[in-house]
Amino acid sequence: MSAHSQTESTVTVDPFTREVITNAIQSAAEEMFINLGRTAKSSVIYETLDYACGITDADANVVAQANGVPGFLGTLKFCVQDTIEKFGTDGFAPGDVVLLNDYHGGTHLNDVAMVAPIFVDGELVGFTASKAHWTDVGGKDPGSWTTDATSIFQEGIQYPMVKLYEGGECNEAVRDIVMANTRLPDVTHGDMEAQRSSMQVGAERAVEVFERYGVSKVKAAISEYFDAGERLVREEIRTLPNGTYTATDNLDDDGITNEPVHVEVTVTIDDETVELDYTGTDSETAGPINSPYAASVSDIRAFFQAITLPDAETNEGFFRPLEITIPEGTVLNASKPAPIGTDWEGSAMAADLPWKALAPHLPDRLSAGHFLSVCATIVGGHDERTDEDFLVVEPQPGGWGASPGRDGADVLVCSGDGDTLEMPVEVMETRFPILFDEFRLDTPQEAGHGQFRGGTGLVQGYRIYNDSGGFITAGFGRSKFPPWGVNGGKKGDGNYIEIERTDGTLERHSNLTNYPLHDGDIARLVTSAGGGWGDPMARDPERVREDYLDDYITRETARSVYGVALSEDGTVDERETSELRVDERGTNELRANEQNENKLSTSKQRETNQ
Repeated sequence: MSAHSQTESTVTVDPFTREVITNAIQSAAEEMFINLGRTAKSSVIYETLDYACGITDADANVVAQANGVPGFLGTLKFCVQDTIEKFGTDGFAPGDVVLLNDYHGGTHLNDVAMVAPIFVDGELVGFTASKAHWTDVGGKDPGSWTTDATSIFQEGIQYPMVKLYEGGECNEAVRDIVMANTRLPDVTHGDMEAQRSSMQVGAERAVEVFERYGVSKVKAAISEYFDAGERLVREEIRTLPNGTYTATDNLDDDGITNEPVHVEVTVTIDDETVELDYTGTDSETAGPINSPYAASVSDIRAFFQAITLPDAETNEGFFRPLEITIPEGTVLNASKPAPIGTDWEGSAMAADLPWKALAPHLPDRLSAGHFLSVCATIVGGHDERTDEDFLVVEPQPGGWGASPGRDGADVLVCSGDGDTLEMPVEVMETRFPILFDEFRLDTPQEAGHGQFRGGTGLVQGYRIYNDSGGFITAGFGRSKFPPWGVNGGKKGDGNYIEIERTDGTLERHSNLTNYPLHDGDIARLVTSAGGGWGDPMARDPERVREDYLDDYITRETARSVYGVALSEDGTVDERETSELRVDERGTNELRANEQNENKLSTSKQRETNQ
């Protein structure tokens, strides 16, 4: 009896064969990723790696995913699932490619997804899926996403699950609409074809696996792979402390008003399940910080893996113990036509809230707060040298939070951006009318202090050298509400943008859209330090001395914050240090006693009033 004629219930797969099959499918997803990166035309794809690729089964369950943007990877399931709901399982043919970028499985409109069916001997066995940031998809401003949009219709063209290819033939009408709604048609066409080509490669490799082992055996292996992932993660959850934990925070504003946006979560760990409930979070906003449900869930899944098995290969079964409740119509589960151009502010907060709730209880797994925002930036204009428009799109790295025994990491991309990279300075200065006045750590550090200090942020200065100038669009969250510390650690200092004009005038912003830059102006991007962990006065004086010698802190900070007296050459004055720390701790104890006395007095007064 051939494998194709056997039913799944009669097929057994030993663990070794299962691993060979699932790893082969994983390799197919990774080959998709490499193919897209090598052939795309947008620098935000081939340099920054702002994309993700994966393979699902016929029911939209993720079997394999290549490294990429975590905020994309979790959405691939929703992209495939929504596509199946629209076309039905009988609505696909070999060679079909579906194009989508709106609320269906979506993030913001620039993140264009493609879904393609995988057939073996006429049977639909799965889908390839990818999502990549196209530099421009129309909208009211160059680069499409903005910080001041009030409707999704201002942010670009929407692809509502339409077939770009049918039976292997390009739908010319759809392609013409795509090209007519971008400011960079050549670049967009290159990205579109690169993405489609990568999907084809992934499908071919997956088909090879099915043909080698038989459809029934591969299906059985995938089913057992899901079950194994579930067993593995449930076993790990049992090592976490049962209980209910809460956290609240604020998004700075929505880009339209200056009002903070309240968010909250209740995390319940119960034996083998983790439940997250965001009830109480503010409603969707007028501005574009709103996150679609799929984007929030995707970032939450990355958090879930961080507290369980961060090094494990994940699949759909891995997330079965995770229960998520996000009320519809809130900033973390927005509904059309709410704008979603800077959706990363909402989706990143969806992961940061439970992180904040659990960090004090899982110090071996979670750090203090990090700079969080993608700090996405667009710099563009009309290049006088080539007589062509240019757009540079990239995220900015920043400081990560400290944890017990370890200082936070310096200048890494945020949790939602995963493996994305900074575009090389040499590439940008060669291709665009931009010079870098500075590209450095934001030291000496003025925030994030602790027994273990938060990592430092980045200072990056773009100088425009172009007669006609240019513009900048940037969304920097965590500006008003900086990264949080733990157990006495100090908070970070927040992200911001500084514009330095040629006359020396300085302007400070957190959100900018199509903001003019004149020839010679500098756009200085500054990202936050991460939060500290523990009382700064408990930091080893030798580490404080090293921080000073490495220019992370000043002598004044060593003395006033860490209670360590240093000479100019970095020698520790042990006697004065001992006196400083005793005095500071005594002062802290005095303040604590005063606060307790005030609380007691207030309590007695309330009893008297009653």
